[in-house]
Amino acid sequence: MRTSLRSLVLGATLLICFASTALSGTPEDLKARIDAVVSAAYQSASAEFPCRLKAGGKPKMLHWQAVEKCLSNAEECVDWEGFYHQLQKIREEFRLQALDLTAAVESSLSAHALPYDKVFLVTDIEALVPLSNALLRFLPENSLLDLPVYDKSGARVGTFAGVYSFEKVGQISGMQNRHALFQYTDSRGNMQAAPDKLLLDSFGVPWKDAVSASGFRLPSDRLFLRKHSS
Repeated sequence: MRTSLRSLVLGATLLICFASTALSGTPEDLKARIDAVVSAAYQSASAEFPCRLKAGGKPKMLHWQAVEKCLSNAEECVDWEGFYHQLQKIREEFRLQALDLTAAVESSLSAHALPYDKVFLVTDIEALVPLSNALLRFLPENSLLDLPVYDKSGARVGTFAGVYSFEKVGQISGMQNRHALFQYTDSRGNMQAAPDKLLLDSFGVPWKDAVSASGFRLPSDRLFLRKHSS
């Protein structure tokens, strides 16, 4: 498994975070408290799972609309306001800096991410999972790496090499939104970015390869953007 710079930074920050809890509780106490809150959030989201998905087209691809609806509905099942306030209570009790809390929560969110076989129910094992913006938004870091990527014609274009994001201001709302994209390694070993920013069903990876991979991670932006508006 590849270790990203982001993961190393989170790990180092967690060590600092745990050291800062010496006066108010042990690192194990802190981890247990945060894990309990995060686990409860995942249980709420899981009320929507598994979602039964059908495939269509040639090559057969799971319907991106159903994928997006399933994941978005699961996200909305979480009491984000309550989630945020529980974390703030933990922060006060353990005397944490905001950055320390963020690192600990990010680690827990990743640790509790759900595999696709708990998220989607798919009968056609040969179907492709669409690499839509919605699916990528919930994809845990380092998931699906090196899986073959196919385009809408059924041609293999390369292997999955990770997710990146960009921010765009909405024309109507004026709010800044984050969009997830992916990159892949082509047959020559060169890194390529997805050519379209609006990813619906333009590309996919085989369900039979993705089924046991980690596929659903609750997004932290719903928590940490909240502090700017509260």
